[in-house]
Amino acid sequence: MFCYVDESGHTGSELFDAAQPVLYYGVLSSDLNLDVLVEKRLAPLRKRLGVDRLHAAQLGVGRLASIADELVSMQKKFILRFDLYRVNKPDHSVICFYDQVFDQAINPAVTWTSYWTPLRYILLLKLASLFKEEDARLAWSARIDTNRARSNEKLIAVCQRIAGRVDQLPDARSRQLIGDGLTWAAQNPDAIGYNVDHADDIKQISPNIIGFQSVMHGIAKRIVQRGKRASRIVVDRQSEFNKAQKTLSEFFAAVSGMEGATGPGMPKISFAGMPKIPIEFAAGTDSAGLELVDVYLWIFKRLIDGKDMAAELMPLVYAQRHRGNTDEVSLRAIEARWERHFANMPPLKDMPPEQIEAAREIMDKEEARRQQALQGLLASP
Repeated sequence: MFCYVDESGHTGSELFDAAQPVLYYGVLSSDLNLDVLVEKRLAPLRKRLGVDRLHAAQLGVGRLASIADELVSMQKKFILRFDLYRVNKPDHSVICFYDQVFDQAINPAVTWTSYWTPLRYILLLKLASLFKEEDARLAWSARIDTNRARSNEKLIAVCQRIAGRVDQLPDARSRQLIGDGLTWAAQNPDAIGYNVDHADDIKQISPNIIGFQSVMHGIAKRIVQRGKRASRIVVDRQSEFNKAQKTLSEFFAAVSGMEGATGPGMPKISFAGMPKIPIEFAAGTDSAGLELVDVYLWIFKRLIDGKDMAAELMPLVYAQRHRGNTDEVSLRAIEARWERHFANMPPLKDMPPEQIEAAREIMDKEEARRQQALQGLLASP
């Protein structure tokens, strides 16, 4: 299986560019080496259009439509599969905040269930409802600030702002858990360890690398589903994030085939099918596969953004209805995914009494531990 990876909407560590709020990754895969077989077909198209490369954003809808028949023909002949992955960049800031501040192993005011069970997603969404854009901006600024003292000041400010709004939440337990977690973090910022230590570490938490995780898991999923192996993975060359992408792919290769549990009701961490071959980096001018994935990514992104699209190009989209995969990192996607989970849970009255009693005992013990930690907090000057 040959895979070609491109991205769009790249703003690095700047998450709040209103013109590009979403980072997109596109992956075009085929059982054939597109760099060899498609090159012969693209050369005359480039000549006809008078370009060195089919760069969709430069060609636009009209000029792409003029070569639509050839693009559709290639899709059919090489059975091209296109997968799309998205990261909502402002949402990424809030998700990072919850992951760091409400980590139960660090913050004793947080219950175990608030971090290691699906309850975390309910609390994350409720916490997110209290954020304003300036809070998310400040939280991200604190996260990527390599100066610990300065980062702590920003973190304290965010925690205090959000804690001041917890009364807006409709239920008492959420107000209690979120309010206590924020208060403890504001008084113990060093214990949270919120910021990165080095500038290079910022890349590891950027939307680019979060999205690239989805890319690698998506390729692994295709490998498992189709019983294939990865022959090549070619990623568009750009100086800022290629090193971090390489590091991530090497880690995934090292843990390929492993699985791990997280918490009750939570999905397993699985690295089944994760490719072991090194990823390659190439310029779009040197890879026909990257040239094609640029076209697909531009078309799909344009449709998602609600912009016009030529009818001649729509067969490229229709063919992916049952071929393509997609995934999204955003608060909206989390809500949609876990809303179904909680909607399908059996009513409490249908659960065995012994299970309910055992759960209550665990919750009472956990709450006693939490209250003890909070008493220490209240006793501090």
